[in-house]
This record gives sequence, C-alpha cells and structure tokens, in this order.
Amino acid sequence: MVTLNIFSDKKGEINKFLSKFYNTSLGLDNNLSWKKEYDNPIELADIIGTYIDNSEDFNLNLLISLDKDVYINITENNADKLIRYLFERYPY
Repeated sequence: MVTLNIFSDKKGEINKFLSKFYNTSLGLDNNLSWKKEYDNPIELADIIGTYIDNSEDFNLNLLISLDKDVYINITENNADKLIRYLFERYPY
C-alpha cells in the first residue's frame, strides 16, 4: 500500500485541487492536509500528473510514500521520473 499526502498553508486550497481532480467537491474547505492510501500504486500517476500540470494554480505540497516511513516530495524536477519509476516497479 502506498500513501499520498497533500499539504497547504491556505484554507480551501486542497479542496479546490481535489475538486478539480475528482470533478466533485469533497467538502474539505478548511483542511490544511489530506491523506489517501492506495492499493494500486499506479493510481498515483494520474494525481501526480495533474498536480504538476496545475502547480502554478495551487499552493500545495504533495508527498508520496512508496515504502514505510520514506516520503518523496513531488516537484517539477522529479515528477516524470517518479511516474516512470511507478510503472517500472509496479508493472501490473
């Protein structure tokens, strides 16, 4: 199981981003953090891509954990390599 963590210092920012990603409001207007666990790590590729494509529109930090207690901060510099790594490590 892998984990996605989103953080922001601006209220409503996470809800705005996730509402765009999921195409529905999640009602997280005052939350400054959000966490989701995925059984299929490949599902992270979509949200990482959306995050990078819209990084200028949102004040967010996105971290993923593929291994226990190891967190990777997603940036424009590492996103493409991380997505490729996901498909290499979890080819199903």
